Amino acid sequence: MKQTRRQFVRTLFVATQAATVGSLLPRSLFAADAPRGGLNFLILGDWGRNGEPDQAAVAAQMGIAAQAMNAKFVIAVGDNFYEDGVSSATDPQWQSSFENVYTAPSLQVPWWVALGNHDYHGNCDAQIEYGKTSKRWNMPARYFTRTEKIDADNAVDFFYLDTTPMSKLGDDEIQFQGNVISQDVPKQVAWFESALKASTAPWKIVIGHHPIYTGGEHGDTPYLVEHILPLLKKYKVQAYFNGHDHDLQHLQAGTVNLFCSGGGSKPRAKIKELPQTKFAKGCSGFAAVSLQPDKMDVQMVDDKGNQLYAFAVPRNA
Repeated sequence: MKQTRRQFVRTLFVATQAATVGSLLPRSLFAADAPRGGLNFLILGDWGRNGEPDQAAVAAQMGIAAQAMNAKFVIAVGDNFYEDGVSSATDPQWQSSFENVYTAPSLQVPWWVALGNHDYHGNCDAQIEYGKTSKRWNMPARYFTRTEKIDADNAVDFFYLDTTPMSKLGDDEIQFQGNVISQDVPKQVAWFESALKASTAPWKIVIGHHPIYTGGEHGDTPYLVEHILPLLKKYKVQAYFNGHDHDLQHLQAGTVNLFCSGGGSKPRAKIKELPQTKFAKGCSGFAAVSLQPDKMDVQMVDDKGNQLYAFAVPRNA
């Protein structure tokens, strides 16, 4: 490559500045002198709306960010298809809401995907099935674990939860109750604790759709507060990422960092600060994460490419 990375990023910014306000991404994620050997990825939630303007704008900025930081994968935290999920592995929304929207070359990386409540309106198993033929969609089960290497000596274990059966459905979702009550929540929680207990990775990150605590309009999820948060604390999980609220947030529950990255489309401005709140903004956007052996840099980026917030999560609180 003839250009230095710094020159490349500068060229990339100039090419997109007409549509971008503010900084593209924090320098630490893509500068030529950035730490080597880390693991970079994006986190997105609440997104699949047939490429409507907000979704398309976020997708464009994700493409820029993923290329600049050399993202290895994307994590989707649920509500992948509005309003009613997908009906099958050949549903037209696979093209209109996913394949034809996230088209940047830098986004042709593995997508590791969790289910959300709107996905339960449709056929959840179809999202598992699609992963068997897709080059980038990965959902091996409704809940699962995934290990990624940070460097030769350090790894991170990701735990993907299916939180909809743990949540209280809204009045407009009663007709889908049967899809939810068929799931065995105690079995999932027992699996989760067993997986946490077995993990020897220095980093543990949990992915779910519903928030534990939130200043967004949906409010806290009592079951997660009572049953999941104690496990996060007990097994020294550093971070929990969710969506459900269509905004960007960072909260802290003791040593556990709670990040909401639900700004994939159709943001909601209604948001309040809680005692646990470190940052909150009702807007479209996503999270860009750079994981090093000793810390995890989390950046909140909006649909115009502005860095709204940055926080460094320590390996050991």
